[in-house]
Amino acid sequence: MEIAAIIVAAGRGTRAGTGLPKQWRTIAGAPVALHTLTAFQRHPRISRCLLVIHPDDHTHAQAVPGVQVIHGGATRDASVLAGLEALADDPPDLVLIHDVARPLVSATVIDGVIEALADAKGAAPALPVTDALWRGEDGRVTGTQPRDGLYRAQTPQGFHFAPILTAHRAHEGSAADDVEVARLAGLDVTITMGDESNLKITTPDDFARAERLIGDRTKEQAMDIRLGNGFDVHAFEDGDHVILCGIRVPHDRALKGHSDADVGMHALTDAIYGALAEGDIGRHFPPSEAQWKGADSEIFLRHAAELTRTRGYRLSNADVTLICEQPKIGPHAGAMRQRLADIMGVEVGRVSVKATTSERLGFTGRGEGIAAIASATLIGG
Repeated sequence: MEIAAIIVAAGRGTRAGTGLPKQWRTIAGAPVALHTLTAFQRHPRISRCLLVIHPDDHTHAQAVPGVQVIHGGATRDASVLAGLEALADDPPDLVLIHDVARPLVSATVIDGVIEALADAKGAAPALPVTDALWRGEDGRVTGTQPRDGLYRAQTPQGFHFAPILTAHRAHEGSAADDVEVARLAGLDVTITMGDESNLKITTPDDFARAERLIGDRTKEQAMDIRLGNGFDVHAFEDGDHVILCGIRVPHDRALKGHSDADVGMHALTDAIYGALAEGDIGRHFPPSEAQWKGADSEIFLRHAAELTRTRGYRLSNADVTLICEQPKIGPHAGAMRQRLADIMGVEVGRVSVKATTSERLGFTGRGEGIAAIASATLIGG
């Protein structure tokens, strides 16, 4: 599933005050456009980003390297269509269309839109209107407006690529956003959860608010600590060794499993995925796929470690406990720690491997298999 993002940045933003167009002004030491683009470039599920700019802004666009840049049109609709056409020769499966003036969009908001597209042709984040609504004239309140069923729209607005391209090609006139274009073409759009911090910079005061929010987010990320745990169990079968935490240990039985049945490494991998809220091994490496039969579990743990780094986290420590009567783990624990550390790219002092028995209780006590529990601590920032 390939996902592309179009960042619409061709507007002039006259309500934001005098000076440069708002997307090229600086907040927290970088242009607004760079903050916005970075949110999508760092997202692990987005493979391409396209920046649609005004023809006069080529010099400013040099401040946002590593992205394809094209010229937009006189209206937002025209700019979005230009972006879609630029992708049409090598179309993605899904496309997210985002206003450059929303530099604080979170990975959670992006994920919500992507996940909704599994069952819908279109999806967009929004927040329910909670304030009372008035109608007014000449500075006086002339009536009220029910707020039931009203939402404040945000971006990114996501779509299956082919239908939204067709919708924009057929659209005539102006539209408030891509949801309006989609609905006029008969496409249903699912509402996903927005975020109060996903503000759109519109007026001069919004720059100061965005600066504060970025500062707050930086502080939160600097102290963002995530904990995950994992559990796995494998039964014994005929064999002459087991693989535990990447080490071959001689034994009169083997462990049964779809991959190499490394119960310790599986538990640790799931602990890391859990800390990242990324499900378990089966989500990333489905056992229904033949390519993973007999696979080295190093593949799974290495993927979890790389995903950790992609998300901006680092492993603080990992702890694995193997639960079995036999084989004896102590003589191999040092090698297991080093092997796990090498795979994850961390120092061995951050990895613990230990063992315990179940006092001959349960399936492990009867020597029917091995269980493992693991925990992982990730630190962001």
